[in-house]
Amino acid sequence: MAALVGAAAWAVRDVPAALGRQPDGARADRVRRSPQFRAGAFRNPVSTRTVLPGASGATLRELLFGGRSRRPSGAVPVHVPAAVDPATAPAGELSVLWYGHASALVEIEGRRVLVDPVWSQRCSPSARLGPRRLHPPPVPLDRLPRVDAILISHDHYDHLDMATVRALRRGQSAPFLVPLGVGAHLERWGVPPERIIELDWTERASVAGLEFVATPARHFSGRGFVRDHTLWGSWVIAGPTRRVFYSGDSGYFEGYAEIGAAYGPFDVTLIQVGAYATAWPNVHLFPEEAVTAHLDLRGGLLIPVHWATFNLAPHAWAEPVDRLWAEAKARDVRLAVPRPGERVVVDRPAPVDGWWQALG
Repeated sequence: MAALVGAAAWAVRDVPAALGRQPDGARADRVRRSPQFRAGAFRNPVSTRTVLPGASGATLRELLFGGRSRRPSGAVPVHVPAAVDPATAPAGELSVLWYGHASALVEIEGRRVLVDPVWSQRCSPSARLGPRRLHPPPVPLDRLPRVDAILISHDHYDHLDMATVRALRRGQSAPFLVPLGVGAHLERWGVPPERIIELDWTERASVAGLEFVATPARHFSGRGFVRDHTLWGSWVIAGPTRRVFYSGDSGYFEGYAEIGAAYGPFDVTLIQVGAYATAWPNVHLFPEEAVTAHLDLRGGLLIPVHWATFNLAPHAWAEPVDRLWAEAKARDVRLAVPRPGERVVVDRPAPVDGWWQALG
């Protein structure tokens, strides 16, 4: 019994800090003034059902006892990327290095932008409980190159990780660009206020010669039992001549066409394709919807993210990219599916070799 009590204590001792902090003071005043904040919470641009697994007994059983199809049948091939100095890259080159799940490095015209970095072994408030990684990070955090900005899409654990933020606070000097209210979590974890840029939808910030725009998404937020007190969103990253769109987590909505009209066309889109289910159809894109969103956005190359690294839904491990590949081919959409750690140079041919199929 003592051993069990001790194990439980270890499992929960890091939880209070990982839950973050609710916006207060001037930050809470700004939250309340947001057009997206109504009746005590942030709201989606369209009516959205955000009921999650517990609403469906069948879905919950699949999540808990879904069998081997939800895991790769062998080791996921991980590339160890070589360091590349953007100053030596060809002028105007645009590349994306995918680290797994939603974490990526966008290298745009000599600048580096780190997107939704999560390096922990679990996406959970506890280091000992919760979904565990299916492959290691391609590089340790202390071997990342110097970055110019760090983007966060929302405060769910698979997109905002306390241990990773703390390591980046120490090892990098770049500012964090986050949706409204999320800065409260970062400040609790020791990030100086001067390194936090909080934006509402359609607000802009200029960092290191790049323009960032916080754009809408159809999702929700919250750590612990508090929901929708911080904003979620997608991001536009624009250099002098190149443009990138990152979806964050989102269900499909007409806002993609509006974003494409206002800020596109985009040279490359990073779009969420995994962790969908019929039990929560409005808050994550199904693969076919990801292709439609990419076309709405007036995207060039489509790179899928939010799959392969954590088991977060009842679908088979390889199903997201199998379905995406078929839909992209049918609709003549240019697609790249990198291995974790693999760099995609947007202007080069990006063959889809089906590497995941042997593991599905």
